[in-house]
Amino acid sequence: MTFANSNLLFLLFLFLHIGSAIVAFGPTFALPIIGAMGGAEPRFGNFTARIMVAIQKRLIAPLAIIVGITGLGLIWTSGRDVMRDAWLLVAVVLYVIALILAFAVSAPTGRRLVEATSTPPPHDPSQPAPTGPPPHIAALVKRAQTVGMALSVLLVAILLLMVFKPRF
Repeated sequence: MTFANSNLLFLLFLFLHIGSAIVAFGPTFALPIIGAMGGAEPRFGNFTARIMVAIQKRLIAPLAIIVGITGLGLIWTSGRDVMRDAWLLVAVVLYVIALILAFAVSAPTGRRLVEATSTPPPHDPSQPAPTGPPPHIAALVKRAQTVGMALSVLLVAILLLMVFKPRF
């Protein structure tokens, strides 16, 4: 059997890098749909938040780290000079920014949202039913949405850089 590239270690890193990226980041584009469905039916808000945190914690986060490690393996086995290939340097910087946002902002926001929706807010039966989420929950949702959009933009930018390899 022959391979397109005789460097089998490079091919292994490439396979793991692309496979991990697909499995890790594919679900991130479904999270807004899941969140919107949970928000449309508040009684499922906590369950929705727990699902989203579980997907982030058990799938996206570990595989995002593997994507970075295998990316370093690709750089090493290909002999690329990150400082010479501006597209690669920019992609690495965007990846680091995305990881910082994900671990420092998105993950804690998700955990706080789970905590905030764990117990239903008190409701005075003599008052009309609330028309939306309590302000603290609405703020957490807004923060999660904003960071999620930023992470999606970063992910698409990294993908564009990886595919097109523009010269600056």
